Amino acid sequence: MTVKLKTFVFAVVALFSASFAQADCAFTGAGSVKILSNDFAAVNAVNAAAMECNSSSLSVTANQTKEHQDIQVEALTANPANFNAVVIANSSIVPLMTGGLIRPLNDLVAKYGSHLAPSQLVTIDGNIMAIAFMANAQHLMYRTDLLKAAGVAAPKTYEEILAAADAIRSADLMQYPLTGTYKAGWNLGEEFVNLYIGLGGEFFESGTAVVAVNNDKGVAALNMMKQLTSYMHPDYLTVDSAIASPHLTQGQAAMGNIWGSRGSFVLDPAEQVGAVTGNMEFASAATIAGGSTPATTLWWDGFTLATNQTDEEAATAFQVMLEGADGEMVRANNDLAVWLDPAYDPQPASAGVFASAAAGAQSYPMLPYMGILHTAFGSNIADFLQGKESAEQTLTDITDAYTAGAKEAGFL
Repeated sequence: MTVKLKTFVFAVVALFSASFAQADCAFTGAGSVKILSNDFAAVNAVNAAAMECNSSSLSVTANQTKEHQDIQVEALTANPANFNAVVIANSSIVPLMTGGLIRPLNDLVAKYGSHLAPSQLVTIDGNIMAIAFMANAQHLMYRTDLLKAAGVAAPKTYEEILAAADAIRSADLMQYPLTGTYKAGWNLGEEFVNLYIGLGGEFFESGTAVVAVNNDKGVAALNMMKQLTSYMHPDYLTVDSAIASPHLTQGQAAMGNIWGSRGSFVLDPAEQVGAVTGNMEFASAATIAGGSTPATTLWWDGFTLATNQTDEEAATAFQVMLEGADGEMVRANNDLAVWLDPAYDPQPASAGVFASAAAGAQSYPMLPYMGILHTAFGSNIADFLQGKESAEQTLTDITDAYTAGAKEAGFL
């Protein structure tokens, strides 16, 4: 599988040289377009703009849910598919491709998408399989006033984050100075992925689907996660980005590695209380253990189309989704994301994503078996963090869980 990723990464760097504002839909069509997506502000803005195409002859609806990845395969396996268009990202596109559940978009791009930037065309083995409309990455968000009061500079490494957290706690400024997306499951797995990449780890033996994380770098990633949780609220295994970002705005945490798509929320004075106002800043994701690669992954979000629909339905869905992600939507909702449309005007909320990309952050691995490994991370790491087993045993459990899943899926 050949995936064009460099164009995307470089395009993200080049870009930086909830109610949603909407514009009228320029497309008129007939039929029904059903959209399945995640549920956060930027994606919801795309959906809202797409639904502006509703008319007496065309129905456009969106199912916005955080469980989208859990239902997308079954929903698109149905014939006809339960959804015409699906909003996906680096990882969630893989099972859909593996199952043949999404169609190449080359013909539709040629007919309707000549205006799309090259960075928006997610091309795999010569086929355009998705249209990317935004970039995202987790990066450091921090309180400048608390760091100053603790006598420490803005951290650039994970070791410095730990030192800053200890200084803030020791100065009695805050008991739990760190927050993070450590919710058991996918979020927890992503935290390991970030740190392991920052350590220079390889997930698989070269050219194979054989997992290769049971090593010193795997142990180091787990140990760093455990050290970080010692400065988080004890309920950290329930915290996702929707909870972590208010931790910052409500003065409950001083630092966190948070998704860039939450940046506009974190910087919104209406969401901030007391001393938080005017004291939040963003930076690249930190490095770890003397490495130079930010411990994060670059992501894209975009849309793709179900295989199990007629060509006419696919053409209608494609044009509706183009309306949802067009320049008018971007200009009206500029601050919600790092948009890939040329209409995007970079803002302070995007500074951390840009800094991470410019520092060489890697894209999340788009491999058909990475999702199985990610699930194994998310299902097994909590026991280590809670002191129930050693790092070595956890990595063995991850290896065993992945191997069983990969064999069942036919990858091994």
